Amino acid sequence: MPALEAFPAVPEGVDLGALYAPPAERIQKAVLDRLVDVHEEYLRVATFFCLATASDDGLDASPRGGPPGFVRVLDPQTVAFADWPGNNRIASMRNLQQDERVGMLFLFPGLDVFLRINGIARVSAWPELLARLQENGKAPKTATVVRVNEVLFHCGKAGHRARLWEADSLIDRASVSTPGQMLARLTGLSHEETVQLDTHYAHAVKHDLY
Repeated sequence: MPALEAFPAVPEGVDLGALYAPPAERIQKAVLDRLVDVHEEYLRVATFFCLATASDDGLDASPRGGPPGFVRVLDPQTVAFADWPGNNRIASMRNLQQDERVGMLFLFPGLDVFLRINGIARVSAWPELLARLQENGKAPKTATVVRVNEVLFHCGKAGHRARLWEADSLIDRASVSTPGQMLARLTGLSHEETVQLDTHYAHAVKHDLY
């Protein structure tokens, strides 16, 4: 397969819109700069989204999850969510110190719709906010507060193409490397270390959540 440079880009000045039909008027009208009741309805049941951030070094996208409603609506233009233990790279938070722009893409298991929020964000350690975002009796170290600039629903065609919610589309665990085997190939772990890591991961990913 040739390198990226071998593929000609659409020339500058060419109208990409000419390749596609314009969005329907109802679609354009449904893009708002604030949350309304139907957005809040979906956020109350939301359990997962991907967070996109940027910095001088490039872009980053990372998963965020929690119980239904873990992304809290503070007012029609503001939402907040807690930061819980992950891999400790804290790339998203470091990015926000350089560039406040964020994108949030919510997936709703079993539903043929996505929710997108674009805005600007900052990391906060304000005690009152952290107390409000407690889960399992624990308060997070920090939280991210997002001011909504744009909010819209997105159709579920991508989910259908992926057969995302169909039971028979679940990936067989034995068909790909385990987390331990992945790290062994990337970092040279011994067989014993690989087994230990897989055992630890299987427990931690389900139980060391807060």
